[in-house]
Amino acid sequence: MAEATSGAGPLRVFVVDDEPLAIERLQLLLARRADVMLVGTALDGESALRLIEAVRPDVLLLDIAMPGMDGIEVARAVGRLAARRAIIFVTAFDNFALAAFDVAAVDYLLKPVEEERLARALDRARATVGTHMSAAPPAAAPSRFVQEFWVSQKGGLVRVDARDVEKITAERDYMRLHAGGRSWLIYHTIGGLEEELDPELFIRIHRSVILRRDLIAALEHDESGGWRARLSDGSAHRVGRSHVAKVKAIAGR
Repeated sequence: MAEATSGAGPLRVFVVDDEPLAIERLQLLLARRADVMLVGTALDGESALRLIEAVRPDVLLLDIAMPGMDGIEVARAVGRLAARRAIIFVTAFDNFALAAFDVAAVDYLLKPVEEERLARALDRARATVGTHMSAAPPAAAPSRFVQEFWVSQKGGLVRVDARDVEKITAERDYMRLHAGGRSWLIYHTIGGLEEELDPELFIRIHRSVILRRDLIAALEHDESGGWRARLSDGSAHRVGRSHVAKVKAIAGR
């Protein structure tokens, strides 16, 4: 019998936080949702792991900064269990986003948690439970390439699927991700990103520009005799001299 519930039943939620008041606040917020069932709480990571296998939650609301085993360690341990659970980090700090990405968290909430923001996170977790957990497929080997980015947004952090990123442009010590008419700054180097992105999906065309390959509609000569890549939205980006051969290889040249 699969341990996780399907998307049709109540979402079984387990809360882990070393602050009793933080647990109480989450309990009050969860009690307002008829489609959620709180199945347990724990004040530390070790106790949480013992209880999780007993109460079989679908979702963990998990603090990060805890004494002893912290939330990231708990998430990694949970990921090794037979049944997978959706992880939603709930923390007072915004500097754990990259670590949260490493353990494939569904969402990342900043304290004090707002009811609407928690509702969106739980809805996202329910979608994960319904589409991935109930069938309990074998876990695929993790890709060595970045699959998603955690980016700052008012009230917390949101996840952007790497496949939705259309282009990345350098801005001093930051990179700007462009997707769906919106953009976000992340602290990273363009060389580091180039190594972390799947080369089947992305190509660096300039010292300050990375493009999604399937959006390149044409390669054209510019006024100076160089090359530029024109995207399907009509915008164009200059191709750096050192990147010309690699870019032209897209067209088999």
